[in-house]
Amino acid sequence: MGSFCLAGDIGGTKTTLAIIESSSGPKVFLEKATFPSHDYPSLEAIVKLFLKGKKWAPSQASFGVAGPVIDGQIQTTNLPWHLAEAVLSKELDIPVRLLNDLTATAHSVPFLNKDDLVTLNPGKPVVHGAMAVIAPGTGLGEAYLNWDGNRYRAFPSEGGHVDFAPADQLQIKLLAYLQAQFGHISYERVCSGSGLPNIYSFMKVEGIDIEPTWLHDQLIQEADPSPVITKAALEGTAQIAIATLDLFSTILAAEAGNLVLKILADGGIYLGGGIPPKIMPFLQKASFLNSFRNKGRFAAFLEAIPVHVILNPDTALIGAARHGLEVGENEDG
Repeated sequence: MGSFCLAGDIGGTKTTLAIIESSSGPKVFLEKATFPSHDYPSLEAIVKLFLKGKKWAPSQASFGVAGPVIDGQIQTTNLPWHLAEAVLSKELDIPVRLLNDLTATAHSVPFLNKDDLVTLNPGKPVVHGAMAVIAPGTGLGEAYLNWDGNRYRAFPSEGGHVDFAPADQLQIKLLAYLQAQFGHISYERVCSGSGLPNIYSFMKVEGIDIEPTWLHDQLIQEADPSPVITKAALEGTAQIAIATLDLFSTILAAEAGNLVLKILADGGIYLGGGIPPKIMPFLQKASFLNSFRNKGRFAAFLEAIPVHVILNPDTALIGAARHGLEVGENEDG
């Protein structure tokens, strides 16, 4: 038997922890549990509860957390937690590494197989080419991987916060509508779980589509309107919802193409996060790849780029595990 690693996917809603044994690889969880994050005062409290009575003693830990990790520290976006590698290492009595949650997802990409993915465009991937990850969920995360001669290494990005660049007259109107409310408009402002209602509101207020009374009644009862809008779009029961998802998907595709160009991701791009698997019919429309490839003189280049949707919900956890196991191997070496 090899050493054991504690891996975690730390989110504002839930925290998922798992124990992985080094010889089995990052996709085999010896034990896994999920905790409601807001019910606990700290990550340390959750970890100690998870490890209590376990026969496996981890020799290192790796946690993927939403937000930028600066100098081994992170202030969680949707939790009142300040995490620091030095403090966690002392509290848990093992070396602890923190990494951005999208960087963790990127770490998992080399371990994904065809059962973990839906391929929108097989393309012609370059062997050991760079790969990109874009993930609309609560926010819009981005990351990328480069080959170092021996293996892929994952790197963080906050590219979801770059300026939203409208691609047609409808999107120009959307930008103006949102600027009046928020000022600076990033891709995350329109292409995320929080952005979807912004597009819907634009459609309604600007009179582009009519909101049915029954849909209005459902929406005012929900704290989060996104699932209601998505359900109506997938079931085809409200044109305004369908138009919202069409525009959302088109914008997501455009930014995915932007990310490919920025890092020359000729190895492919992976769509992660919680939203893409739920809206597959919209991602499989011709309009998605048309928007992805709509890059002028680089259209032919984009046609050759593989585009995949990640279905495995544990990718951030798998990536955190891979990162932890790699750190342990390097230190042992």
